[in-house]
Amino acid sequence: MGAQSFAGKPHAVCIPYPAQGHINPMLKLAKLLHHKGFHISFVNTEYNHRRLLKSRGPDSLNGLPSFHFHTIPDGLPPTDTDATQDIPSLCVSTKTTCLPHFKSLLSKLNDAASNVPPVSCVISDGAMTFTLDAAQELGVPEVLFWTTSASGFLAYLHYHHLIQKGFTPFKDESFFTNGYLDTVIDWIPGMIKDIRLKDFPSFLRTTDPEDKMLKFIVSETERAQKASAIILNTFDTLEHNALSALSSLLPPVYPIGPLQHLLNNVQDDELKTIGSNLWKEESGCIEWLDSKESNSVVYVNFGSITVMTSDQLVEFAWGLANSNKTFLWVIRPDLVAGDTAVLPQEFIRVTKERGLLASWCPQEQVLNHPSIGGFLTHSGWNSTLESICSGVPMICWPFFAEQQTNCRYSCSEWGIGMEINSDVKRNEVESLVVELMDGDKGKEMKKKAMEWKKLAEEAAAGNIDESSYQNLDNLINQILLSSKDSN
Repeated sequence: MGAQSFAGKPHAVCIPYPAQGHINPMLKLAKLLHHKGFHISFVNTEYNHRRLLKSRGPDSLNGLPSFHFHTIPDGLPPTDTDATQDIPSLCVSTKTTCLPHFKSLLSKLNDAASNVPPVSCVISDGAMTFTLDAAQELGVPEVLFWTTSASGFLAYLHYHHLIQKGFTPFKDESFFTNGYLDTVIDWIPGMIKDIRLKDFPSFLRTTDPEDKMLKFIVSETERAQKASAIILNTFDTLEHNALSALSSLLPPVYPIGPLQHLLNNVQDDELKTIGSNLWKEESGCIEWLDSKESNSVVYVNFGSITVMTSDQLVEFAWGLANSNKTFLWVIRPDLVAGDTAVLPQEFIRVTKERGLLASWCPQEQVLNHPSIGGFLTHSGWNSTLESICSGVPMICWPFFAEQQTNCRYSCSEWGIGMEINSDVKRNEVESLVVELMDGDKGKEMKKKAMEWKKLAEEAAAGNIDESSYQNLDNLINQILLSSKDSN
């Protein structure tokens, strides 16, 4: 789509769920739409906007005349902390308080005095379905962007069936430990046949019929039916069965990933200046990696939400130390629940020649660096997909949400991961890291990861049927540029 006059320029309002792993892919999509000729209004919460300004500086959000940032309140009490907010509280708050603020913002954007094109479509995170009401009132199409894997979203979509069939809520606390989680669920079309309850998104692990997250997921997935379309940051070759199943249950489903590959094909230096990291990146990571041999470094990062105990941190530390492998470990200040992450001084002394600790880093750059040989990860979808795009095999330690599902697929379906026990012990960390970097299983995983990397690149190249490149164009032409009434 070429340049358009201001009067005919489409205007997309993009609103992510207010957490790092949701903001990142939404910003990538917004940049792609901007490149395709859209005016972009990107809506963060006030809390996250302050964090962005702190981490990247005020100039980073003022770069382009037709790419504007806006804010709405999240409804939670003000805080000066620099950490991911409590997810259940945030889900309830956004669902119950944000709609009037979002409507007010749309009204301001549509005011002639705003000097921007009229809003022509809304692209909202799948966990922010209150926006559907605002888009319907405005008479414009709304697309829901589920930032999960297709398999994870499919699992969420069947939560209400799991409740109806009595699989959740659990009868009592013993169900967490008595083997019940090993129950195989083999009746969901599109899911792998040997998937177990423990491989489903973790919010079903509750004994409370009124559990906030269980009810939230059921509500949000039910409302997905009202969207003009669903988009996912995945590609058909990777998740064909899950995507086929979703297409039979929902409005049009467009797999448009990996978004990072689509964006890498765009030559626009101005777009590259707009970033989304809520923690300040330590650029020295790349220079440090430059000094290391090819495939010699284990990258360790548990994402933006995972928290662990001090004991778990220590077990990971000594497992890495005892493996004798070089490592780059990202440790957020809030990684340890209710405390500051402090590593044993002896660990720091023993590993100072072969380990680098950082508070945050440019992850895509790190994973694409030739010195990286493996990734110890929480199995968040962004990290999993970035690992696939980089051809890097994984050790998976899922924390919550659909990370358990991504872990299962990485290990048993795609052949690129090994799972570590949730009750982490240093001996297991050591043996898995050594296997990942030196063992036959590690070599086989690396080979599979490189095969998936090639397929991910092909999906974004646009020269195959059902490519993500073509799906993005179809999304724009069939949904975003059409009136809602014509869908």
